[in-house]
Amino acid sequence: MPIPGNEASAAAASSGTAGGGELEPSTLEIQEYSQLRERYLRTTHALASAAHDLKTPLAILNGYVELLQSEKLGSLNDRQREVLKDMRSNGQRLQHYIQDFLSFSALETGELKMRFEAGNMNACLSEVCRLWSPRFQEKGLALYFLANEKVIEFPFDAAKLERVVFNLLENAYKFTPAGGTVWLHAEPNLWDRRTMSSPLVSDERRRRPLSQPNSVKISVSDTGPGIPAEYHLEIFDDFFRLPSSEHSEGMGLGLAIARRLVQGMAGKIWVESEPGAGSKFSFIVPLKPPTSEPEECQ
Repeated sequence: MPIPGNEASAAAASSGTAGGGELEPSTLEIQEYSQLRERYLRTTHALASAAHDLKTPLAILNGYVELLQSEKLGSLNDRQREVLKDMRSNGQRLQHYIQDFLSFSALETGELKMRFEAGNMNACLSEVCRLWSPRFQEKGLALYFLANEKVIEFPFDAAKLERVVFNLLENAYKFTPAGGTVWLHAEPNLWDRRTMSSPLVSDERRRRPLSQPNSVKISVSDTGPGIPAEYHLEIFDDFFRLPSSEHSEGMGLGLAIARRLVQGMAGKIWVESEPGAGSKFSFIVPLKPPTSEPEECQ
C-alpha cells in the first residue's frame, strides 16, 4: 500500500527530455504520480469514513453485552455467561481494529497533529502498565516497570507516546508465551544525530562527545520467540506480518503506527532481536520537541 514520496517526483522531473510539441516524459510521470496519490488519499478517506461509521453501532452492541453481563436484566446461567464473555472479547477486538485503522488513516493523510506539553514520563508509562497488567496476569505473563528518577520532565505528546508503548506492549503480549516476562524501561539518552543533512560538519566537531542527555530512550523487552534479522526493518511497514504469525490476530498496523508516531515526535524506533532470544523494541524521544511538524510521516 505504500505510495512513493516526493523524492520520486523530483527524480522523475530531473530525468525528462524535451519533445517536439508533446508533453515531456517527466511531466507525464509527475501527473501520473499526482493522480495516483490523489486516488490513494480518496480511498483512504473513504475507508476511514466507513470504519468511523462502524464505531457507533459497535459501541451500542458492546454496551448491551456489558448490560447483560451485569445481570441487571435478569440472572444468567454459566453457558450464557460464557457466550457473553466471548461476545465482549470479540467486540473489543473489532473495536481495536477499527481504532487502529482510523489512527493509520489520520497519520497517512496528515490529520493527526502532535501536541507537546511538559509532563512526567514515569507517570505516563506507569499508567500504560496499569491498564495492561490485568491482561498480562490472565495470560500468565510477568510485566515489570520501575520508574527511573533520572528521567526529567520535558515536553512530549503524552497521548501519542502512550499509544506507542501500548502498541509495543500489545506486540509483546501477543507473541510472548505464558510464563514469559516483559520489561518496560525508560532512561536518559545521549542521541548523536549524525545525518546527511549536515555534511559540512568538521571531523573535530563530529568527535566532540555529548555531555548531557538530549533524549529519553524507552524500551520494551520480552522473552518471546525473537525475530530474524532480515525482518528487522520490514516489521515496521504498513500491514506487514511475519510469515510465522500470519494466523495471529491483528491487521499488521501496530508497529507501523508506532513508527509513524515516533517519527512525528522527531524520534526513531528500532528492534534488536534474534530467533530464540526474545525481542527488544526501543524508541527515542528528544527532550526538545521539533520546531515544526514533519510534512509527512513515512
